[in-house]
Amino acid sequence: MTAATLHYEDTQAEIHKLVVGPVDNNVFVLRCRETGEAVLIDAANEHEKLLDLCRRLDVRKVLETHGHWDHIQAVPQVRDAGYEVGITGPDSSELDAYDFVLDDESVIEVGRLRLHTIFTPGHTPGSMCFRVEGSPVLFSGDTLFPGGPGNTSYPGGDFAQIIRSIDERLFSPLPAETQVLPGHGDDTTIGAERPRLQEYVDRGW
Repeated sequence: MTAATLHYEDTQAEIHKLVVGPVDNNVFVLRCRETGEAVLIDAANEHEKLLDLCRRLDVRKVLETHGHWDHIQAVPQVRDAGYEVGITGPDSSELDAYDFVLDDESVIEVGRLRLHTIFTPGHTPGSMCFRVEGSPVLFSGDTLFPGGPGNTSYPGGDFAQIIRSIDERLFSPLPAETQVLPGHGDDTTIGAERPRLQEYVDRGW
């Protein structure tokens, strides 16, 4: 199963991907190749599959990109299995229980890997992206997709804010070759999306 789920690898990192649930959520596992330690990003749904992947890949904790229902359905089961779950403060009220709060511009160590947190509100008040230091990879949750930002029509969404987050926190500092791994659908790159920012603004979604 782990070979079938392998989505990306380089000299320091492996990323595994599983698509689960009724709205085809992407669940990612980032694994340090040197130590074997891993984290799971978004315990979305189908907890049996996620727990199997956690056991196979030595997952130590779970990180949530945001608190929307489709990204958190498996949180109770993964916590019951002993995995700690982290989420940002503004979105923490969407979970019945969690273990730690994710802060902006902090570093989560995954074996020898360093995963940087980037607070990107707009899709939800507490949306967060994660950048892998030393690898051209960004986990964007529902903040950025191929062709535009995530939906801001839900309660707590803010279109002007998500545009600022994408422009200032993602497009401005990140190199063009950065692979963007979103919460649904296919990958894209910062270089492919950055020239389209005004198109997003003019379109209004």
